[in-house]
Amino acid sequence: MQKIKTFLWFDDQAEEAAQHYTSIFDDSRVVDVQRYGEAGPGKPGTAMTVSFELAGQQFIALNGGPQFTFTEAISLSVDCASQEEVDTLWAKLSDGGEEGPCGWLKDKFGLSWQIVPRQLPELLSDPDPVKSQRVMKAMLGMKKIDIQGLKDAYAQ
Repeated sequence: MQKIKTFLWFDDQAEEAAQHYTSIFDDSRVVDVQRYGEAGPGKPGTAMTVSFELAGQQFIALNGGPQFTFTEAISLSVDCASQEEVDTLWAKLSDGGEEGPCGWLKDKFGLSWQIVPRQLPELLSDPDPVKSQRVMKAMLGMKKIDIQGLKDAYAQ
């Protein structure tokens, strides 16, 4: 059992969000849905919490009402092995949401994601500061990260 789980507060879209996220990532599933009863505070029968896994990572989503919303102060970072994976996840997660700079996006529920190709931290950590700073400058000009663009900046 995973000792620490990410807990996500939604207004009333927890079940929809869990189903959406689990449809995007391999090795993902909705594990359990706890529903509100007559004691409330939610409408009886509606989802209270939804336990789900994304790529083996456990999460809990709560339908807690509109008091709290997501901010960019918390985001989910996804390690991507290829440009194809970056492109696919970017398209699916930004659909109905909002693209941001440097590989960040907000999905249609307002949750922030970082779609990060594996090559980015490798290139940024190059011991040659000239090369790593060219990569940084290139990344700062991107929304969705373009691996070839990073490599071109590195090789200049």
